[in-house]
Amino acid sequence: MRFSVYLPPKAMRGEKCATLFYLAGLTCTEETFAAKAGAQRLAAELGLVLVGPDTSPRGIEIPGDRDSWDFGVAAGFYVDATDVPWATNYRMYSYIVRELFDEVIQNLPVDRQRVGIFGHSMGGHGALVIALRNPDQFRSVSAFAPISNPMVCPWGIRAFTRYLGADQGAWQDYDATELIKRGGGAVFPGGILVDQGLNDKFLDEQLYPEALRTACEVVGQPLRLRMHPGYDHGYYFIASHIEDHLRHHALELGS
Repeated sequence: MRFSVYLPPKAMRGEKCATLFYLAGLTCTEETFAAKAGAQRLAAELGLVLVGPDTSPRGIEIPGDRDSWDFGVAAGFYVDATDVPWATNYRMYSYIVRELFDEVIQNLPVDRQRVGIFGHSMGGHGALVIALRNPDQFRSVSAFAPISNPMVCPWGIRAFTRYLGADQGAWQDYDATELIKRGGGAVFPGGILVDQGLNDKFLDEQLYPEALRTACEVVGQPLRLRMHPGYDHGYYFIASHIEDHLRHHALELGS
């Protein structure tokens, strides 16, 4: 598995830094965020290490893994698949939470007590799920246009059915809205930041930010859900608001 890393000047001097994992969306690679988001200048100023994993396993051939852009290669959905033939290799949740996390901690100048996670679209879904399930490991979280309630949207239903099988009880472990509902309180007292473009063609059918808002309100989880006129689902949207996200994490992580 490939991943990208940005080290700020502070890290290059050997000082341990706060670190952000960024999870990219459908069709993306470990290079997409580094090339398109424009995060490095402010990350340098704030002393943030940026880590960008790939979006699925590569270099294996599974029948059907390239039949569509929203499933299989570059569409791992950050789950640990349980159904054949995906279960052997499509274990992106464990890869992020255990393998890559440990690799970063052991080999880079990062402070393991100051790690956050964020992402876009499918990666926003992954970031929310991973943070909600591992709040002691990932201390801050935000998302751009996340798939907030994948159990009820076409992307999520398709992916979960094939990766996890028909048991929707297993799906709940990978649905941010459901995780917040059953969490029963404020997992992140400092708040979750979510930005969403109102011109996003996937907003109504796939993303469901209002379901996330409602779940947070019910359990008392602070959420800043910001709806932006004129923005779509692309990286111009991310580049326009990346500063707010980096500053959100820097504040929460004390960087």
